[in-house]
Amino acid sequence: MSRAPNYEFQEWWNKQREKTNNVDPLNDPKLDHSHSTTPPPFTALDVDSSSSSVAAKKERSRSARQLSWVCLLKFQQLAASLGWLSGGIFHLARTAHRRIVDSASLRGDTSRLYRAIRVFLVVVIVLLGFELVAYFKGWHFRRPDPSDVLGLLAVVYATWVDVRARYMSPPLQSLANLCTVLFIVQSVDRVVLILGCFWIKFRRLKPLASVDYDVGDHSVEDFPMVLVQIPMCNEREVYQQSIGAVCIMDWPKERMLVQVLDDSDEVDTQQLIKAEVHKWQQRGVRIIYRHRLIRTGYKAGNLKSAMGCDYVKDYEFVAIFDADFQPTPDFLKKTVPYFKAKDDLALVQARWAFVNKDENLLTRLQNINLSFHFEVEQQVNGIFLNFFGFNGTAGVWRIKALEESGGWLERTTVEDMDIAVRAHLHGWKFIFLNDVKCLCELPETYEAYKKQQHRWHSGPMQLFRLCFFDILRSKVSWAKKVNLIFLFFLLRKLILPFYSFTLFCIILPLTMFLPEAELPAWVVCYIPGVMSLLSVLPAPRSFPFLVPYLLFENTMSVTKFNAMISGLFRLGSSYEWVVTKKLGRSSETDLVAFEKESEPLMRSTSLHRSNSDSGIEELSKLELSKKTGKTKRNRLFRKELYLAFILLTASVRSLLSAQGIHFYFLLFQGISFLVVGLDLIGEQVS
Repeated sequence: MSRAPNYEFQEWWNKQREKTNNVDPLNDPKLDHSHSTTPPPFTALDVDSSSSSVAAKKERSRSARQLSWVCLLKFQQLAASLGWLSGGIFHLARTAHRRIVDSASLRGDTSRLYRAIRVFLVVVIVLLGFELVAYFKGWHFRRPDPSDVLGLLAVVYATWVDVRARYMSPPLQSLANLCTVLFIVQSVDRVVLILGCFWIKFRRLKPLASVDYDVGDHSVEDFPMVLVQIPMCNEREVYQQSIGAVCIMDWPKERMLVQVLDDSDEVDTQQLIKAEVHKWQQRGVRIIYRHRLIRTGYKAGNLKSAMGCDYVKDYEFVAIFDADFQPTPDFLKKTVPYFKAKDDLALVQARWAFVNKDENLLTRLQNINLSFHFEVEQQVNGIFLNFFGFNGTAGVWRIKALEESGGWLERTTVEDMDIAVRAHLHGWKFIFLNDVKCLCELPETYEAYKKQQHRWHSGPMQLFRLCFFDILRSKVSWAKKVNLIFLFFLLRKLILPFYSFTLFCIILPLTMFLPEAELPAWVVCYIPGVMSLLSVLPAPRSFPFLVPYLLFENTMSVTKFNAMISGLFRLGSSYEWVVTKKLGRSSETDLVAFEKESEPLMRSTSLHRSNSDSGIEELSKLELSKKTGKTKRNRLFRKELYLAFILLTASVRSLLSAQGIHFYFLLFQGISFLVVGLDLIGEQVS
């Protein structure tokens, strides 16, 4: 039987607890603990204290175990991360090595210039390490005295400072002064060209044609005989648009003959081009296909072979278009009339326009360069001198002038400039038409653009070496001789790439490690900025790309300098011709336009077109074959990468000296070289 609950005891116990909780026995003034022998009532507090200490010990032991598990987990994650990072670095190094090897196998990266740049990089890295040690020891502000009892390093640094001040800085300063003078001279030349362009715009100067074939009644016999040539080599992406554009030109068909000069060594490309020619033959166009069995002399050999045909003597003019060029239907009506009543006129050159100028950053920067070339250089030289370099395409030549000047020669890779110089020395005149444009395509990859620029800058030096004495012996005036030698060749083809590379890629980094020689800020920043601003004027929409244009032009200086040296001294790569790769991005749109514009031609010749000869069908087959081709990869360009590291190393040294403008220029120029060296500019491929 259970005991009845004792409510009185429970009630008393509750009262005692309330008293104990409301009174602090340590701080209560009513309790005098100094005279009391009984301990204070710590009953409740003793219980709480003991329980909290036990809980704290358990918490500490639990925290220790958790910390051990967390550390083990972190260590495992770190090990996994290190494994992933090492695998990624190994894969990156293997990929980089493969792409560097692929790039070196192309050409040029094993050149003497590449080896010199590599040695230069090692030197600047060693000098930077030396300067960092000196900076942290305070020698950067106060040179150590070799007479003091100092360590070996201090003696070596003091000796280095004396050697660089006495023997190394003076010749470097002299070279810097020379390049600065060349830079100023070239800048003055560019300003004069700009002023000449402004004068042409202000006075509205332009060539005048003696006849207009669109006005009045003209019989077929009033139109001169024109031969149209389309040289090409393995350009399967763009052959249709060039052939189609030429075949629909507004010119009497019996007064025009089209030659498709195919140097392709790919059998499938030959078959496609033959089929395209046959298609236009069925539509009534006078067009023939020529293929050389012995393909020597590149483009010059191809044109020379075509001009040797017997029927060429029946024609008075020849128009030339590269495979990616698309002349407008009225191209001949806008160019050929200028030859009327001008028996001393040899060439009428039209301006280039670009279908892909906004495709990527690389094409935008090329558009700035070429817009200045046509709007300023070609137009000013054409108006005031009646001479300029033939651009190789989108031009009409008088066949008599070609024959009297010696015809096409295979001695250089710039056959267009070669024939222009020889025709000028024979007294012939040129006209440039800035308002007649011919569509073409810009290279969209840095690899293709680099090969193109190498050919464009090595060829003029080959030609200058070959024709220098011919210029001196010619019967033209001394003013024309001076213009050819000093302006056309030396200043714009030799001095420009020389000082651009030497001044900004060699001398400027060296002045950071040889501070006794210096480049003023106006040479590094202000004049290049003004010149870049003038260069962008013909393409006003490109003003946002002013700074990238300045940096990219300095980046391209290494390619142009290498090409200039190889052409001047007849090195191995100077005679190499590589066809600039085109992508044919506008092919399908242009083919649709050609199909529409060719309908009147078909109706006038009473020819009926079958559904099977559509160019779109051929284009789809072509695209399918392109997809099954070899996969392209971005490459690594070693010269550009090494120069990037040189400039970035020099920027660190400039930071130690607190040189603001020099630091920022070296930093951004180094980043520009790095971006180009990693092939991050232009079209990105897998």
